[in-house]
Amino acid sequence: MKRATTLRRLALWVWLLILPVLAQAQAQLGSAAALRAKYDAVQSQFDQNAFGRPLVLESTEAAGQLSGDIFAVLNHPVDQVNSSLSQPVVWCDVLMLHLNTKYCVVRGTESARTLVVSVGRKFDQPLSEAQRVNFVWQPPTITDDYLSVRLSADKGPLSTRDYRIELEATPLGNGKTFIHLGYAYAYGVAARIAMRGYLATIGADKVGFTAMGKDSAGQPEYVGGVRGVVERNTMRYYLAIDAYMDAPKQLAPRLAAWFDSTERYARQLHEVERDDYLAMKRNEYKRLANPLPE
Repeated sequence: MKRATTLRRLALWVWLLILPVLAQAQAQLGSAAALRAKYDAVQSQFDQNAFGRPLVLESTEAAGQLSGDIFAVLNHPVDQVNSSLSQPVVWCDVLMLHLNTKYCVVRGTESARTLVVSVGRKFDQPLSEAQRVNFVWQPPTITDDYLSVRLSADKGPLSTRDYRIELEATPLGNGKTFIHLGYAYAYGVAARIAMRGYLATIGADKVGFTAMGKDSAGQPEYVGGVRGVVERNTMRYYLAIDAYMDAPKQLAPRLAAWFDSTERYARQLHEVERDDYLAMKRNEYKRLANPLPE
């Protein structure tokens, strides 16, 4: 019983380390011209990759820092992307698709907004058992050919700090939009110890998407460890953005689309069964009608 409790705590701690901080990472480009130049640089990788969609995933691990970036094409025009993803309430809908997001609400005035996010485990649980993190919403930059959205949190649980969120978008024509989704955060000793325990136990067999080589049978060997954690959650949140854009006003199709798209990458992303996920999320969305205590 004690060991099981410890493992459950490790799983929650690791989730807190990879909160939905799709962040202002080192790859932040900062302009439509720079973003378009990145599109030109990665376009050759869109047709031949393991994702089966126009997407490039990058991740880095350095001393005390983790970061990840996705560059991808959305099948939606930039005006739709801008009008949706420039709204903080939409980001709550995006974040809520993830298994571990239990509640999300936007607070504050138009000039000073915060996303209050509660995170927990991969099943339905009381909010009293979840952890809360506040993300400051920065006023977005919106032009005809460029969108930049940023959120930030100075601190998080277990010695994590300096969370930064970054989404950039620019039009490609033909009703498509190129986006950059990135994240970065720093962590200290407590977070490092928690991650090490997770990776030695319930996370030992989990992998990311970057192929590091091939095994004796000629099959890809994927990156593991903290880079694997970062890559899995980067993909989950990209898929959440895609699912939201496909069904911005319809919750049931959005939930189904997110789960089904994650199952295309079951080796990395499968955690629960479809019916269990849908039931859990329906309950969590009903709970959003109740105010979160201050």
